[in-house]
Amino acid sequence: DEKQRRPKWDNKVQYMLTCIGFAVGIGNVWRFPYLCQIYGGGAFLIPYLIALVFEGLPLLYLELAIGQRLRKSSIGVWTSISPLLGGVGIGSMIVSFLVSMFYNTILAWVLWYLFHSFQEPLPWSYCPLNENLTGFNEECEKSTPVNYFWYRETLNITPNIETSGSLQWWLVVCLASAWSIVYICFIKGIDSVGKAVYVTTTFPYLVLTIFLVRGLTLPGATDGLAYLFTPDWEILKNPQVWLDAATQIFFSLSVAFGGLISFSSYNSERNDCERDAVLVGVINSATSLYASIPIFSILGFKARSAFNSCLERNILTLTNHFEFSDQNVTLENYDQWYNHLNEKFPDQVQNLNLRECDLQTFLDQSASGTGLAFIVFTEAVIEMPGSQVWAVLFFVMLFSLGLSSMFGNLEGVITPIRELHLVPKMIPNELLSGILCLISFGVALIFSLGSGNYWVEVFNGYVGSVPLLIIAFFEIISVIYIRGMKTFSDDIYLMTGRRPNIYWKACWLVISPLMLLVVLVAYVIVQAQKHPTYPTWNPSYVSKLSEKIQKSLYVF
Repeated sequence: DEKQRRPKWDNKVQYMLTCIGFAVGIGNVWRFPYLCQIYGGGAFLIPYLIALVFEGLPLLYLELAIGQRLRKSSIGVWTSISPLLGGVGIGSMIVSFLVSMFYNTILAWVLWYLFHSFQEPLPWSYCPLNENLTGFNEECEKSTPVNYFWYRETLNITPNIETSGSLQWWLVVCLASAWSIVYICFIKGIDSVGKAVYVTTTFPYLVLTIFLVRGLTLPGATDGLAYLFTPDWEILKNPQVWLDAATQIFFSLSVAFGGLISFSSYNSERNDCERDAVLVGVINSATSLYASIPIFSILGFKARSAFNSCLERNILTLTNHFEFSDQNVTLENYDQWYNHLNEKFPDQVQNLNLRECDLQTFLDQSASGTGLAFIVFTEAVIEMPGSQVWAVLFFVMLFSLGLSSMFGNLEGVITPIRELHLVPKMIPNELLSGILCLISFGVALIFSLGSGNYWVEVFNGYVGSVPLLIIAFFEIISVIYIRGMKTFSDDIYLMTGRRPNIYWKACWLVISPLMLLVVLVAYVIVQAQKHPTYPTWNPSYVSKLSEKIQKSLYVF
C-alpha cells in the first residue's frame, strides 16, 4: 500500500533531468577544469575515465537500481536490507543537510554578484573612493578591485576564524532569497521539482554554448585551450593525480547523498535503470569537459590581455627613454627591438627595470572554486565587450547549476525524515519543506558572519569528503554482500529484463569496493600529512587560508 501511495514522476524526461541536474553541479564548471589544468591537461583524462568506468558508474547504477527496486528512500532501503544498516541512511541524511547549508550559501554569493552585474560599470572593475573623497580606497589600490570587491565588499572578511565579526546584512538578504527560491521550487516535492528542472537543468547548457561561441572568437582563446589540453604524461606518475581523479568523479556524480536513491524510488518498477545510470554518468562527465572549453577560452583571453598590457607598459618605457616615434615599437616586433637594444645599450635597458612578460606565467595563474568564479572569471569578464551581459549570463548559469543540485540535497533530507517518522503524518510536505528551509537558513547564518568564508571552507573540506566515501563503501557491501549478489541480480532482471553482465558484477564484487577503500585510506593519509591531528579539526587548515587571503588583500 505504501508503494502504491508513493509519488511518481509525470514522465521519464522529468526523472532524467532531475538526476542530471543533481549530478551536474557547480563543481563541473569550477573544479574539473582546474584539475585538468594542474594535472597535465589531457593526461588527467586517463585516470578520470578509469575512475568513471570502475568506480563512478557502478556506484551510480547500484543506487538507482536499489532505490527503484525497494521504492524507498536512503533510510528505508538500508533498513529493508538489515535493521543494523539504518546508520548508513542516517549518515547520508546528515551529510545532505550539512552540505545543503553551505552549498546554498554559495548560491547566496552568486545572487549578490548577479544583482551587481546589472551596474555600469561593473563594481569590481574599479576601486571606490576613500572616505574623504580625495582619492581611491588605499586598501583596494594595494590589492586589486576584483579582490577588494570579493573580500571586503562581499564577505567583509575577518583576519581569522576566531574573529567572528558581525552579520553582513546584504549576505543575510541574499541567503534568505536563495532559500526562498529553493523552497518555492521544492514546495510540492517532485511535482514542483519536476517542472523546475525543465529550466534549471537545460539553461546552463544554453549559456555554456553561448560562452563557447563567444570564447572561441576571443583573442588568446587558443592559448588557453592549448594550455588546458596539452598532455604532460610524466605527471601521471604522481599518485595525487589518481587520488584527485577518483574523488572528483565520485563527488561529481553525487552518489552517497541519498538523493539519487529517493529520485529513483519514484520510478515504476519496470524501468531500465542500467541505461539511466550510464546516460547520467556519461552526460555528467561530458558536461565537465564541455564546460572546460569556454572557461579556458576566456581565461586564455584574460592571460593574453594581461600579457599584452605588460608588453605595452614596456614599450611605453622604451619609447620614452630612447625617444622613439610612436608605433615604432609594437607588440609584434617587441622581441626584436628588445634584443637589439639589449645588445647595443645593455646598461640602459637593465636600469629601466622592464617587467618580465611571460604568457606562460599568466596562464599558470590557476584557481578553482570561489577563486575561479568570483575572482579570476570576474576579472576576465571586465575585459570582454558587453561585460554586463556576460556577467549576468555567467552568474545565472551558476545559480541554475546550484539550484538543481539543491533539489537532490533536500530530497536526501525530507524523505528520510518522513520514513523515520520524526514528524506526524498530518504535517503536509509544504509545511515540512518550509520548516526545514527555515531551520537551514537559521543555522546557515554562521556563513554570513565576517568569518563565514572560513566556515564554508571547513564544511567543504570535512563534511563532503570522508563521510561520503565511508557511506559509499558500506552501500556496496550492504547490497552485494548482505543482500547478496544473486538477489540483486534477480532484482535487476525483474526491472530491466536482463541480468547484470560480467563487467558490473566484477566492479560490484571486487573492483569498486577495493578502489573506494584505497581512495579512502589514501585520502585520510594525505589529509593527515597536511594536518597531523586529522580527523579532528586542525586550526592550521584555516590559518593557511587566512594567510592566503591576507596576501590577496593587504589589509590585516
